Amino acid sequence: MPSALIVNPMASAVTPELSVAVERALAAAGEPIETLLTQSAGHAVELAAAASHSYDRLYAFGGDGLFNEVVNGVEADVAVGFVPGGGTSVLPRALGLPRDPVACARALAGSWREQRISLGRVNGRRFTFSAGIGLDAELIRRVDDLGRRRDGKRPGDSTFVRALAGLLASRRGKLPTVLTVAGHGRAALALVANCDPYTYIGPIPVHAAPQARFELGLDLVAPRSVAAWELPRLATWALAGRGQASSPHALYLHDMDEIEVECDIPLPLQVDGEDLGDVEEARFEAERDTLRVIVGDT
Repeated sequence: MPSALIVNPMASAVTPELSVAVERALAAAGEPIETLLTQSAGHAVELAAAASHSYDRLYAFGGDGLFNEVVNGVEADVAVGFVPGGGTSVLPRALGLPRDPVACARALAGSWREQRISLGRVNGRRFTFSAGIGLDAELIRRVDDLGRRRDGKRPGDSTFVRALAGLLASRRGKLPTVLTVAGHGRAALALVANCDPYTYIGPIPVHAAPQARFELGLDLVAPRSVAAWELPRLATWALAGRGQASSPHALYLHDMDEIEVECDIPLPLQVDGEDLGDVEEARFEAERDTLRVIVGDT
């Protein structure tokens, strides 16, 4: 039976030439490949739902937004391989796959090495590596509001860094306490991780929740409040991955099946870098050992 390759042609690093090269690399192992192109937001959910019942394997070539749609669409127990084609492509990097899409496709092609990973779910939407309420979700919204580049693709990491600096400057480095993690306490924002790293800034991993693992439940890190003088400490937590789990200045939950968050006011929610709008409540759930991923021969 052939395998399906779902491609987002508008992803940051995807070109027609690369799509052909990725398809050839996958087909070189002897498995027929049928390529399916997404045409709009949400289309990959439909494609993945149908493909998961019709193919032995499913590959996705694009960015984290595409990968998120694919895992939200998959219905059958099919093996999925993720080929990086976005500006950041957190998921394949966190799985230890090559950053070059053709090299990644070669590693996945013909490999029978698989790993079962857990997924997160918030208010019914699955996520693969992270979800957040507050600061990081607002950052994503600000960058999205800048619009696409002339080629129709999303801005890169440097734009996110500039937007974060501008966002913090506009708040004078202060983030008030605006939400409650049910049963655990108050916080200024909530970051929920399904793995470590939480994301990347260029080549630099961000270790917001350093104990998070694909094989476990969900981790949460939530600073109780943020003042300008605390920003260096938060940066140290994120870059070094040390201190937040034991700090009295943050809530840290590890290997959780459920996490409930109540917001004082509507706050932005993101999953895998995608803006889901404002919420007043969020219920995070771990779907343990739910997705078969191809980890490849690297």
